[in-house]
Amino acid sequence: MMRTMTVSLSQQQASRVQQAVESGAYASNSEVVRDALRLWEQREEIRALELAKLKRAYDEGMASGAVRPVDAEALLEKFKDKALKRG
Repeated sequence: MMRTMTVSLSQQQASRVQQAVESGAYASNSEVVRDALRLWEQREEIRALELAKLKRAYDEGMASGAVRPVDAEALLEKFKDKALKRG
């Protein structure tokens, strides 16, 4: 079942919707908006997955043990040495 809604768009947004329909890429304004909402939903799903991944990494880091100091310059040198050895 489709539900009718009133949506306010800026002049530029309305113009882009109209261009999409006039170009034949979409059959109607509603089709453009539905496609835009599908893309938004996909982006939100990806964002939620990424956030969950970051939370897991944070939790794993917190559970990995006590914090220890790191000498940034020594660590950088170590990485450079490894990179040179790999060629």
